[in-house]
Amino acid sequence: MTSNEDYKLPLTTPDPTRDVVECLRETAPHLFSEGRIDFDKLKELLGGQVEQGAERYGLSWAGKSEAFRNVQTPSVATLLPMPGESVAWDSTENLIIEGDNLEVLKLLQKPYHGKIKMIYIDPPYNTGNEFIYPDNFREGLQDYLRYSGQVSEEGIKQSTNTETSGRFHSNWLSMMYPRLFLARNLLKDDGVIFVSIDDNEVHNLRMLMNEVFGEENFVATVIWQKKYSTKADSKHFSESHEYLLVYCRSISKVHIQGLRRTDEQEKLYKNPDNDPRGTWTSDNLLRTEERDYAIFEIAGPNGQQYLPPKGSSWRFNKEKIQTLISENRIWFGEKGESKPRLKRFRSDVRETIPPQTFWSFEQVGHTDEGTKGLASIFGSTESPFPSPKPARLISRAIAVSVPSDGIILDFFAGSGTTAQAVMELNREDGGNRKFILVQLPEKTENPAFPTIADITRERVRRVIQKLSRGDAENAERKSKEPGLLFSANSAPPREADLGFRAFKLSSSNFKIWDADHAPATPDALAEQLKLYADNIEQLRDQQDILYELILKTGKPLSSQIECLEIGGVPVYSVSEGQLLICLENPITKEVLHGMMTRKPAQILCLDTAFGGDDALKTNTVLEAKSHGVVFRTA
Repeated sequence: MTSNEDYKLPLTTPDPTRDVVECLRETAPHLFSEGRIDFDKLKELLGGQVEQGAERYGLSWAGKSEAFRNVQTPSVATLLPMPGESVAWDSTENLIIEGDNLEVLKLLQKPYHGKIKMIYIDPPYNTGNEFIYPDNFREGLQDYLRYSGQVSEEGIKQSTNTETSGRFHSNWLSMMYPRLFLARNLLKDDGVIFVSIDDNEVHNLRMLMNEVFGEENFVATVIWQKKYSTKADSKHFSESHEYLLVYCRSISKVHIQGLRRTDEQEKLYKNPDNDPRGTWTSDNLLRTEERDYAIFEIAGPNGQQYLPPKGSSWRFNKEKIQTLISENRIWFGEKGESKPRLKRFRSDVRETIPPQTFWSFEQVGHTDEGTKGLASIFGSTESPFPSPKPARLISRAIAVSVPSDGIILDFFAGSGTTAQAVMELNREDGGNRKFILVQLPEKTENPAFPTIADITRERVRRVIQKLSRGDAENAERKSKEPGLLFSANSAPPREADLGFRAFKLSSSNFKIWDADHAPATPDALAEQLKLYADNIEQLRDQQDILYELILKTGKPLSSQIECLEIGGVPVYSVSEGQLLICLENPITKEVLHGMMTRKPAQILCLDTAFGGDDALKTNTVLEAKSHGVVFRTA
């Protein structure tokens, strides 16, 4: 007899700890005794890998254990589709999600585990006047729903990082820890994460990321020159920089892309002696240390002898220098009277150059550029969002980590700069990058955009409109100039993804039984069970239910959906028929059989659609097995 749990779809997110335990159970079953891990055996197995004693190196703070429990607490939430707030809903693969990012990261674990190529986040800097995210979702999503109204039923106000409470590093670390932990799970093996931060928490963030990602997976600390002028009223130093901490999932697999050479760099290459090998630039022939074998005279064309200055030596030995001279790779100036320099040909250097760890405002923009750029997008003299990052900064981070294809995640999305950077970079280099943004609906004082999430979506809409207008103007121009669209030997340009699907965090569409809070008396329990006979919440439509089932079966929210007719009722085909979902109630044997014959990987139906017909349910399970199909109910 098949039990109900065998085919019931779990509506809560998985516990990451359980995955680790199952991995241990598979690789080292002898560590388990009566179903639980024998810690003494585990320590014996690991031997010298276990840190012994009370004194050890690491990061600890008040509330760390509670912060990790936030990782382990499953989410019973869902993401409700918002087609009316979206652009190109049916075709786009980009996502903008409104809601607390801790809950959203839990919901993304199944469909996006190991699929994110790059993460960029600009979290609160804990400077005394910023928003701190509350992690109080143990009562399902009710706390969140009250919270998003800014005031709880008990009158508790939105949690802000005030001068008196916000400077506690522990609060900030407890907020960041579970989010970074869950974010790491989403990265591909060659994935990279960039985190913007300033001096206030950079030291703690570095240690925290060492713990979550492993200090061996540290890639770089990038210094961003965020200001172009000195702040005259600075008390001590005029602060002009922030940081981007760069870590990866696996240092052995990550690949940081080189940057394309600028016009200024290309202009350095000339050919004053008409060398047949092409353009070149002269390079220093000295090293800043004395090596005896590399201290000797070099004779110039006019017979003048050149010695390296005191404290230096030539970069090569005497034999190598003679070879370079014979190959016309040493330059003595146009008249042959200058100190020798090395000729470096353009054809010998890479097409790209490694990115440096200092990014100047000339290269990637400054804070003023970010603010004025956002104000311009909104057609205003003032920015609707404080201190947005310049799009060029995030474009540089994407360019060095996501060469052409991949998903970029930003779960502190703010005004949506990351989406703009992705779409503009795709336009520039023909890439096919996708974005997922997550932003809390923190209230603003702007009646046109009541929450920051409203600003996020509106900014992305306006960027899409601007890029679309540019496409239309370009196409019109090219239509008047035959042959300019693309050559006969090349493929047509790729269709840009200028759209996004909008979702918002909410409680599940299904009534989820909470055994911990069940009524104590038999009569009250019987009454509550009646309420759960129909387990679908009121005021939720089929599209809401459909996307919750797609999410919790592990399919991406960007999945393409086709509505079929099977047995006279609508059936949703997800991801080219891999998943079939029927939300009709009741459901018939003919519909179930028709779904089976299409041989999808998985079939989902409502549990209440069987109307208590256990025989039909059992026969459906058996038929599914005979077709090699996974059958589940919700």
